[in-house]
Amino acid sequence: MTSRAGVTDALVLAAGYGSRLREVAPCKPLAKIHGVSLIEIAVRQLAGVGVRRVTVATGYLADEIEAMLPVIARRAGIAVETRRVPDCRQPNGHSVIAGSAGFDGRYLLVMADHILSHDLLSALVANAPADADAVLAIDRRVASPLVDPDDATWVRLGKGNAIARIGKGLDHYDAVDCGAFVAGPGLSRAIAAAIGNGQPGSLSDGMQLLAGQGQARVVDIGDAWWIDVDDAKALRLAEAQVGERLPQVFDTKGAEA
Repeated sequence: MTSRAGVTDALVLAAGYGSRLREVAPCKPLAKIHGVSLIEIAVRQLAGVGVRRVTVATGYLADEIEAMLPVIARRAGIAVETRRVPDCRQPNGHSVIAGSAGFDGRYLLVMADHILSHDLLSALVANAPADADAVLAIDRRVASPLVDPDDATWVRLGKGNAIARIGKGLDHYDAVDCGAFVAGPGLSRAIAAAIGNGQPGSLSDGMQLLAGQGQARVVDIGDAWWIDVDDAKALRLAEAQVGERLPQVFDTKGAEA
């Protein structure tokens, strides 16, 4: 399926170190759940909502990740290409700038370490307003056991479906950032502008700048399932639930389909 905004491209951010999951895998995108790597799960989920081309932004252990992508592309039945981030030590907004450079229009943006259900991605694609530079999937279940409050990016909402504030250190918030966006060229421009203003260049820096311009909106995912696999605890939670939540990737026993 494609949205009214015509989203057929996607960008997966997979350039970071992933130090909190290092005990399980050399880098997070290659960590496996029941034999399937996180990066493959991301690509297959994107293919399931009508994406035709996936770009993976790589950096740390880029050779290892890129070596796996042709096999993943064949399994998913989708085109997969890569763009390397010049310096993987930089915040994730730099990955957005590098990775989205080949896109002409709007695209889905996800994190390699976030497992996103079909229902979540479908809701985001179907309901993203076409007049916003960036649209974020949000979850109002801020006390969910699947949300790590020490690592979550929080969202304070403004009028309607607009973002007022976004960041990890918010004292007052209405929802949590799910790590899935529909974005256009304006997001990369906003991140670059934030860097020019002396900010580190995180994705949230760009989103906050767009929020100030009224160009950052949200889609509420309702009861759709997702998880940020940021550490070993989250990996265990994901292992216990993916068989039921992602039947198109895993069979009912949790093995690769």
